[in-house]
Amino acid sequence: MHIFSCLSNISASCSYLYSHESDDLVAKCNVFYGKWIPDESYPLYNASQCPFAERGFDCVVNGRRDRGYQKWRWQPKNCEIPRFNVQEILGKLLGKRIVFVGDSLSRTQWESMICLLMQVFLVQPGSAPRHAPKRVKSTVKLDKLDDMSKEWIESDFLIFNSGHWWTPTKLFDMGRYFQAGRSLKLGMGIASAFRTALETWVSWVESSVNRNRTRVFFRTFESSHWIGRNRNSCKVTRRPWLKTKGRDHSRISDIIIDVVKKMTTPVTVLHVTPMGAFRSDAHVGTWSDKQSVADCSHWCLPGVPDTWNEILLSMMLSKDGVTVQ
Repeated sequence: MHIFSCLSNISASCSYLYSHESDDLVAKCNVFYGKWIPDESYPLYNASQCPFAERGFDCVVNGRRDRGYQKWRWQPKNCEIPRFNVQEILGKLLGKRIVFVGDSLSRTQWESMICLLMQVFLVQPGSAPRHAPKRVKSTVKLDKLDDMSKEWIESDFLIFNSGHWWTPTKLFDMGRYFQAGRSLKLGMGIASAFRTALETWVSWVESSVNRNRTRVFFRTFESSHWIGRNRNSCKVTRRPWLKTKGRDHSRISDIIIDVVKKMTTPVTVLHVTPMGAFRSDAHVGTWSDKQSVADCSHWCLPGVPDTWNEILLSMMLSKDGVTVQ
């Protein structure tokens, strides 16, 4: 979990936003469908000059020579994202408490936001129950929220994400299985388990979040660009893909959208899956602090997470949570 409080000394596919004022999906301003266009005014900061940016995400410092991946701006199809204005943002968010809850990609977004302005499953991990089969090394307790949830309550903005760790290689291959109550769910699939975990999160939000104070966001699954038969090979391109090649859809994202639209507490979905699908050029690759291991999941900073935050911040500053047109 990452917590950021806006202080005076510190210099978002959901092709729609779900409206709780009406019972249908409205497209006031669909910022998540569009295209990437070249823009020489980017990047918005230098990661090597930001003490909050991890070296592992600073691809330039780690040897990447081309800089073109930093100079792309997201252009929504039917509206505009407001140009970034640090003074206005800091003035309006002064004293507010912003909490990012999620995995390492959530940490990247948190670091991006800090530089712009100068937990991984949501539910609780556990040890293997007594008498569990030998292949069970640990569990994910689908009916219990992470113990850190009590730290989230008094926030002005809560930004959640999950999905990066909900894969066979990060679950079953590591001996991690699902549990509800005292019951092991050895035959439960990942999609069903993820939905169950989200429903546990929904119960917490509905019962614990102060709607008069806290605005809740949930970011969908981030597109990755692994290739090969088992999608275990990583090749970073020099330019964005012209087509999404099927990476603009995600079962995890579909579940998030479906669960959120049934909630009574307002939650804004940041459906970043389609926009990231084009950006095969912007991953860490081998330009990290662990250069022997290629990475086509995480993003370089500056990079794609900055665009998520431009959209997120514009929503934070608008009264109804929809990006200003």
